[in-house]
Amino acid sequence: MKVYIKKANYENAEELREIGIETFVDTFESQNSPESIKEYIEKAFSKQKLIKELEDKSTEFYFIFYNNEMAGYLKVNTGDSQTEKMGNETLEIERIYIRKKYQRKKLGEQLIQKAIEIAKVQYKKKVWLGVWEENHDALAFYERMGFCPIGSHAFFMGEEEQTDLILVKNLVKLS
Repeated sequence: MKVYIKKANYENAEELREIGIETFVDTFESQNSPESIKEYIEKAFSKQKLIKELEDKSTEFYFIFYNNEMAGYLKVNTGDSQTEKMGNETLEIERIYIRKKYQRKKLGEQLIQKAIEIAKVQYKKKVWLGVWEENHDALAFYERMGFCPIGSHAFFMGEEEQTDLILVKNLVKLS
């Protein structure tokens, strides 16, 4: 098994769009209306929006490969690109998705470790993320990875308001 992580750039916009849509639909389609899914995809995964995000110096995307096949991706934000004002000492994991056939191969753990590595290089004290309160598998995974709930915020799937729990992992030891 060969696993590696590669940073994406604007030339990867179409690949990112394809894997983003695929993994998002696989994760949320069964629990949301087709109209809400369609509206969210059109907004969040348009090629123009992805190119803009790929060119943003405070946002980074990484693909993870398993035996030379793209298995998933990670999106991290810092500074004003974070979806919540969490300060300059934090890094947000906005997206972390693994294709279904590659799940349960510890690739999500490797992407979390990549995010933590990026945060430490940038002298961040915390890593945070929002996860849908109904995504029980993801919640259990993040808790296993050392993230703790600190609050919640609204997330809109189309017109439908949902609740994301905000989870944080401290990177510095509190004395």
